[in-house]
Amino acid sequence: MSTTKSASPLLRTLLRPSSGPTSRYTCAPCLHQQHQQQQRTIHKTKDASIPKPTPFVPDVKTFLTLIGRGLSAQASKISSWNKLFTLSSEELKELGVEPARTRRYLLRWRQKFRNGEYGVGGDFKFVKDGAAQLRVVELPSNTTQGSEGSPEYVSVTRTPGKTKLVLNVPEDFDPLNIQKLLQPGQSTADLKKPKDYSLKRGHIIAGPYATPVAGGGSSTVRVQVKEGMWEDPLGKKVFGGERRRAQTLHKLGVAEHRKAIGTAR
Repeated sequence: MSTTKSASPLLRTLLRPSSGPTSRYTCAPCLHQQHQQQQRTIHKTKDASIPKPTPFVPDVKTFLTLIGRGLSAQASKISSWNKLFTLSSEELKELGVEPARTRRYLLRWRQKFRNGEYGVGGDFKFVKDGAAQLRVVELPSNTTQGSEGSPEYVSVTRTPGKTKLVLNVPEDFDPLNIQKLLQPGQSTADLKKPKDYSLKRGHIIAGPYATPVAGGGSSTVRVQVKEGMWEDPLGKKVFGGERRRAQTLHKLGVAEHRKAIGTAR
């Protein structure tokens, strides 16, 4: 009897509902799966943003031409700028964009463009029919804040009180009308040289795909949209380790030599 009475409070304690919150155990694989789902949701939301076309990249055809890998031939399969930045890999596959590595390459460049990571000419503001003009312009030397050789400005002073800058200008640019290059609220101190271009010897514009303009010497150049200007180079084939690579290259060389001898005969 005493045992039953003494056990009753203990039994009531064990059967009493807990006042605290109910804890739930989640296994590690489930947590990993939840994390992946959250990451996919975040990436999907981020990827939904559609950047605006730029003067140098105004449409789908130009974008695909710049990034290369033969994607310009696929331009007819992507109907609009919005489609270019919203189609998934599966949807691109259904449209016939093959192989898979090409789709991955396109998606990678698409994300870089969203982030403002452009190739050559991506920061040009004055472009006509896929061509931009760069010119050496003299400005008052007190308009620039950077020093000579700084990454933002190219400063080579020849005329007293003047500084020479490489600028992207319209084709009908008048050197006496610098204000045409400025946005509302800007001053000449806000003018910067285009990325990847520099001034050599005070009058030569150096940079990729720069072609001198007739009559302008090397102080005026044109940059035209071309196939693969932004293309990421493919890796080189490696024939295994050092020993195997030497053996394979030797065999290839012997085969080429025999082929050359056979052709000569």
